[in-house]
Formats: sequence, structure tokens, C-alpha cells
Amino acid sequence: MRKNIIINDAKESDLIKELNKRTDVKSERIKRLMALPDLSRTNGSPLKSLIDAVINIEEFKDFDVIQIPEIIPTNILFDLFDFAKDHPARSESDTYYVDSNNVLRTHDTVMWHYYLNEPEIKDRINKNASLGVFCYGKVYRKDEIDRHHMNVFHQMGGLYLVPDSQKILVLDDLKNALSLIVKSIFGPNVKFRFNEDIFPYTDPSLEVEIEFNGKWLELLGGGMPKKSVLKNFGLEYYNGWAYGFGLERLAIAKMEIPDIRIFWSNDARITNQLKNINNKYKEVSKYPEISRDISFIIDKNINLNNYYELVRDLDENLIEEVKLMDSYENEEKFGKDKKSYTFHIVYRSLEKTLTDQEVNKIHDKIIDKTKQELDAIIR
Repeated sequence: MRKNIIINDAKESDLIKELNKRTDVKSERIKRLMALPDLSRTNGSPLKSLIDAVINIEEFKDFDVIQIPEIIPTNILFDLFDFAKDHPARSESDTYYVDSNNVLRTHDTVMWHYYLNEPEIKDRINKNASLGVFCYGKVYRKDEIDRHHMNVFHQMGGLYLVPDSQKILVLDDLKNALSLIVKSIFGPNVKFRFNEDIFPYTDPSLEVEIEFNGKWLELLGGGMPKKSVLKNFGLEYYNGWAYGFGLERLAIAKMEIPDIRIFWSNDARITNQLKNINNKYKEVSKYPEISRDISFIIDKNINLNNYYELVRDLDENLIEEVKLMDSYENEEKFGKDKKSYTFHIVYRSLEKTLTDQEVNKIHDKIIDKTKQELDAIIR
């Protein structure tokens, strides 16, 4: 019988209390991101519809569902899952650090730790029982700005483990599980294929692609948990399969949604369309864009994700894309450690026609913040 587990982490509560006392730019950014709703648990969101479609598959009826903290210690998020010491996800340019040892979760596979340490689950392990669990919710990664990327998105992960003494699962068992998921979402006649892939915590690993508008589109990944990772949980005598996928990516493909910001819209003309996952999205109107360029010189060691984060702080959900148009160094002109960048910013509302005055107000704020936070020289 399915068990719904909610992890109440006292350490996370203490970290949030401390975070709420801080007013620096990074803390304000993190608080704003955490305050966004979890669309995978929001009625009327297609992301919740996807979750419901998966957890209601007959073969998964006994899988538990776990809700885990959003702030995770780095030794749990990375070390337990065999992330290399130099893995990009460990960098502050890719991940939101609440403090030096705790970050906003970057992947939902971390739920293994919380699930396998639950007292009732430990009791099942002592009885050599098989284990199945789903986890879903928001994850956070610094990223570029365009119509298909946001720094907050939603993932769903699954884990199935059995004792070696009872059965040894093979890759075909994972393929069968993923086939059920793909067909439950895209229908029994969807064309899909499996390709080899690489993940830090599974081996072998694979990805699933579906045929979409005449092209192959990657949707989700999975693999067989490494014995070295299972050993970190004291479960080297278990084996199984695991998977994870981004909910927005599936919904974009399923509903042919052109812009990831649509999931966050409050416009009734949009939200009414999103209530039925089987609908093909029809644009309310293609409102015109207004573009602005910005050129500046900064320290060449500054990661550009820092600039994207700065823009996101001010975009008011009105920026469709920030595109790097040019970059170059000129030691004689700029100095030894400096670099020049030019970005093209596309402003477009999903819900109305923007005015030059509205865009100029935001763009001027971006220019001011670029000077303040990046110590930039505007060109």
C-alpha cells in the first residue's frame, strides 16, 4: 500500500530562519525562488497532471511518494551520489548556496537519502522487502535565459530496489518501466527509443527520446544504481533501477508550449488551456517584442550565469531571451583581466503589448545593477 511521506527537517527550518534575517542580494534571490509555488502540486497545472498520470500507472500503485527538503547539505546532495569533486554542479556559478555547506537542491535523486533513512523504510529493509518510491517538486539551477530555460523547474524521480537474494534486475526492467511512463503520457502509439547515457550515480545509464515533429527529442534519463552508491546507504546487497525527468520538458512536448514562462502565467486565457494535458496550446496572441542591447566590460573571470541571475532579478517575467552576441578581449584597450560582452535582450509579455516606457524602465535598472554588482563599465 502506498505511503505518503513528508520530511520535516529541523535543520532546514533553522537555515530558513537565518536566511530570512539576511538582506544581501544572494539571500533575497534565494528567498524569492523558494517562495514560488510548486506547480507539480498545483491543481490546474499540466505538471501536476503529468505526475498524476505516472503515479496512477497500475504497475506503480504500491510505490510510496516522498516530499523532501529544498535546502540540502552538499555532502548529501553531491558526495553520496558520487559527483566528482570538480563536477560543475558543485560550483557557485551553477548552484545556489545558502551557506558554504548547504544548497538549494539541484536534482531530486537526493530523495534516496531521505527515503532510505525513514524508520519505517529501514524496517522494511531489515525484512528484505522490495522498495519503490516517487519524488517530485521544484529544483534550482542557474542557467541562461531563453524560451526553454528557467532557473526554477520541476523534476520527478523514481527508485525501485530489490534484494540481490530475491532478484537481479537488468536494463530491460528499467526500459519496461520507462515505456509505461512514456506511453501513459504520450499515448500507446508514440515512437520512442533508448540511447546510452552517463550519470554519476547509475551504470549502465540511458536516455529516452520520442519522435516529435519529425525530430528526436530527449525526454528523460535513468539507469541502474551503482553498487558504490548503494553502499553509501548500506544497501550494497540491493539492486534496482532509477529514473528522473524534467516535467516542463514533457509538458512542452506534449502540449506544444512555446515558452516556459507560460507555466507561471495567471492570465485566464492561458491557465484555462493548461488544465487539460491533452490540449495543444494555442497562443493567446503573439505580442510584439521590444529589443535592447547592452555592452559592458567586466573581469573576465566572472561567470556569465552571474549576469543572467542579475537580469532575472529584474525581468518581471517580461524577458523572453538574453543572447550573447559578441565577446572579446583587448589588453591594450580594456586591461589584462577584462573582457567585453554584448547581449541582445528580447522583451515580450505573454499577456499584453509592452510599451517602450515599460521596457526602458526595466532596461535602465539592469544597466544600473550590472554596474553595481559586476563592477562593469558600460560601453
